Amino acid sequence: MKITAAITGVGSYVPDYVLTNQELEKLVDTTDEWITTRTGIKERRILKGENQGTSVMAIKAVEQLLAKTGTRAEDIDLLICATTTPDLVFPATANIISAAVGTTKAFSYDVQAACSGFLFSLATGAQFIQSGIYKKVVVVGADKMSSIIDYTDRANCIIFGDGAGAVLLEPNTEGYGLLDQVLRSDGRGEQHLHQKAGGSRRPPTAETVANREHYVYQEGATVFKFAVTNMADVAAQVMERNHLTKEDVAWLVPHQANKRIIDATANRMGVGPEKVMLNIQRYGNTTNGTIPLCLADYEQQLHKGDNLVLAAFGGGFTWGSIYLKWAYDPKPDPQQA
Repeated sequence: MKITAAITGVGSYVPDYVLTNQELEKLVDTTDEWITTRTGIKERRILKGENQGTSVMAIKAVEQLLAKTGTRAEDIDLLICATTTPDLVFPATANIISAAVGTTKAFSYDVQAACSGFLFSLATGAQFIQSGIYKKVVVVGADKMSSIIDYTDRANCIIFGDGAGAVLLEPNTEGYGLLDQVLRSDGRGEQHLHQKAGGSRRPPTAETVANREHYVYQEGATVFKFAVTNMADVAAQVMERNHLTKEDVAWLVPHQANKRIIDATANRMGVGPEKVMLNIQRYGNTTNGTIPLCLADYEQQLHKGDNLVLAAFGGGFTWGSIYLKWAYDPKPDPQQA
């Protein structure tokens, strides 16, 4: 029988510190109304403290995932971490996570595709399951965006937050799991959204630090235009090639970059707001964390057989959409018991 890769569990973590729009009003020339109207964001989480990297959040998300699914760490075959803010240039953040959670028999590596990284990693992990090589693959999306955000730049500091989410992929022969994908990239987008220094092209120097070149640089209007068009296009394409109508789609799971981009994608698909996973108002854009955080937040509302369309757009440019059929009914939430 055909093997598909199904999500069999989710885990998540966001830091305790809440950075509100009101607090940002004290840092830059902006207002809560301006931020909310243009982005849909009311607050975001920030990881505070010394020597606190992306792995700190990813480890907690993976530990929660393993506990919820009753999975032993030593049974994991592969761990992929999608991140734009690795702890170090090397080793991979995935290796740091693996050492901490005890996935001693797994190999692990990072994927860097900006905000589309989690989708790219999910599609990659699924191949190892579908080929029959592995039985248990963890995909974690995590970013500490506060580490590369200039909090004097009002265009960017209002958007991003920190967070992590993780999923477990396992084989399925009932037709559930990842069923189709459309993944794209266009390197010509580099000039519109990038980090000017810190890589091998322009290693850190006193000058690059003084010029504030280690932060996110973004041409907002151009990126917005590309994101609205491309994210909506691939989501619609996935629906068309799988003969899905708006009634067939239970949930759109969009990257949480900007509510106007999310609305445009939903409109193109023809789905109403009641079918759109939305948590941007609480977390902002956590880059690779957004989609798994949505799945974790909405897990109690998901049911076996639900058709989900995942969609993302990121710097590079990268973008994509995945069609998956949800594989399990929600278990009672102990926090609501």
